[in-house]
Amino acid sequence: MSAATPLEQFKADHWVRFAAPMAECDRRLSVVTGEPGGTLGAASSLILAAGGKRMRPLLVFLAARSGTEIAEEHIAAAAAVELVHSATLVHDDILDGAQLRRGQPTPAARYGSPAGTAAGDFLFSSAFRILSGAGSAAAVTILAEASLGLSLGELLQMEQTRDYGLSQADYIERCRLKTAGLFSAACTMGALLSGCSDESISAMDGFGLHLGLAFQIADDILDFTADAAEAGKRAGADLRDGTVTLPLAIAIAEDPALVELFVPDPGDMVIEEICKRVSATGAIEGARELALSHIARASGELERASGEIETGPLALVAGMAVDRKA
Repeated sequence: MSAATPLEQFKADHWVRFAAPMAECDRRLSVVTGEPGGTLGAASSLILAAGGKRMRPLLVFLAARSGTEIAEEHIAAAAAVELVHSATLVHDDILDGAQLRRGQPTPAARYGSPAGTAAGDFLFSSAFRILSGAGSAAAVTILAEASLGLSLGELLQMEQTRDYGLSQADYIERCRLKTAGLFSAACTMGALLSGCSDESISAMDGFGLHLGLAFQIADDILDFTADAAEAGKRAGADLRDGTVTLPLAIAIAEDPALVELFVPDPGDMVIEEICKRVSATGAIEGARELALSHIARASGELERASGEIETGPLALVAGMAVDRKA
């Protein structure tokens, strides 16, 4: 009999405690996105209706002080962090010209770029309206700083487009801004809003950082390895739009001639050849090793918070981050 995966273990041992607050978070999200009505409401609701892992809201609840009841302020923070995340997806899809997200049409594809842009703006502003209800200026500051990082990360990604000499350090900085910052914000707000010590809050910040970095590296690996139906987006999306990720950077260092395959609007056959060449260099394994090293560092941060926060569920979430298909 095979051992349970981290996801299976989490569902068996912990999900029942978080199902109700997660459902309430989803209900709040539906109410908020539907508020404007008309095209704006439909476009705002579309990105949430497409589903998703809802990992960031879950992290808010998991990072709460052990023994404390999940309160209104935690639900507000969970909804706010997911709204910010959703807003970035809407804007990213417009910048990338993406037609699908999680196998469904993007807001811009269905309703046009102006409506998509307005929907992303609405989601961002709604996040801070909701979070202000938590009564914590510190929480608002945390989410605001993460949102600023998202913007800076997007600008950095644009500057790095088709930079086939991209260094690992520059890639990690982009991931810290675009992905890990929001993971850190979710974890930090969960600890902060439940009255944890500064040490535990700091540990949750570090845990979220390394979890987010591992999550993004794993996501970039999936662009080379996942089936399009499983990933919910077109295979080789990063390759097509010129986004250089860690597996590609590692592969080019091993096989510099790979750069010759990057032509404008590469077709499926070219994308398939690039993926084969990248895999042949061992770059996928190298990227995965780095992701696992960040999971190890995330686990180390959990030890600092173990006196106040139940770290077992968080450790299982960390275990899910790298070995996934979507």
